[in-house]
Amino acid sequence: MRVGVLTGGGDCPGLNAVIRGIVRKGVQEYGYDFTGFRDGWRGPLQGDTVPLDIPAVRGILPRGGTILGSSRTNPLKAEGGVDRVRANLAENDVEALIVIGGEDTLGVAAELHEQHGIPCVGVPKTIDNDLSATDYTFGFDTAVNIATEAIDRLHTTAESHMRVLVVEVMGRHAGWIALHSGLAGGANVILIPEQRFDLDQVCAWVESRFKIRYAPIVVVAEGAMPQDGDLVLKDGTLDSFGHVRLSGIGEWLATQIEKRTGKEARTTVLGHVQRGGTPSAFDRWLATRFGLHAIEAVREGDFGKMVALQGTRVVRVPIKDAIATIKTVPASLYEEVQVFFG
Repeated sequence: MRVGVLTGGGDCPGLNAVIRGIVRKGVQEYGYDFTGFRDGWRGPLQGDTVPLDIPAVRGILPRGGTILGSSRTNPLKAEGGVDRVRANLAENDVEALIVIGGEDTLGVAAELHEQHGIPCVGVPKTIDNDLSATDYTFGFDTAVNIATEAIDRLHTTAESHMRVLVVEVMGRHAGWIALHSGLAGGANVILIPEQRFDLDQVCAWVESRFKIRYAPIVVVAEGAMPQDGDLVLKDGTLDSFGHVRLSGIGEWLATQIEKRTGKEARTTVLGHVQRGGTPSAFDRWLATRFGLHAIEAVREGDFGKMVALQGTRVVRVPIKDAIATIKTVPASLYEEVQVFFG
């Protein structure tokens, strides 16, 4: 049997660990052959492939990014996309496809399986940790560690100059990175997409820190919005899945804080730093387990499913159910950490 593998959407620490787990178990225990498709869904759409065998995955466990490359290509929007994907899978003798990605990438896999009979198994990947049906996605832990280290470093320079430092982290619809890194890093304000913020309250929290001779750190997710405003966009262009490019809320917030409080404010945008570099031990562990369980699902013919972490167990859930809703920060959890604000 020949199995195809692709990684789609934003890159993420741990992708190579998944690929390694799939190939090692598939070759050693089942005698499968593997074909890697380059750059997400562009690979099967255009027939761009690379051979995957044990030598190809040797030494990639600690490497960030993905040896297969990634993209935000949507084959469902391309002319004749489904037929082209089907033809290229057949031409490469691929009988099953393991799709590693987030909501958009897995959404394509769900439709190709449900509507067109293409056998797919999903692996959840996103640093935002916003896929439902799984407690954690790999990449999230690494992103939180990177953001936390940055916040730790910013505390010292903030206090040296007694200025406000605003840290913008990723999080379009869900504030998990902001919440976890902000709490772990001792931020004085954490702003997330799930809860519109009151700018006057933010400024009050900031000023309360200066009263006790401490410089405040404000952590804000890129998708956070003020009560009387909208998303701050980098530009108005859309990708093939209809998403706009976010970025700028941190700079906007720093300007408003400085204007209202008279305190000097600076912004640090972590951006793609959160996606890069060596995956954490937890992400290597989780990604490897996902890879092992994904190839087991292929072996058992359990297609249309996504592997997921529930507690300490890796289980399978229908892909369509896993992407039906976004996992967001509950209001009760956000309220819980507000004791540290101000």
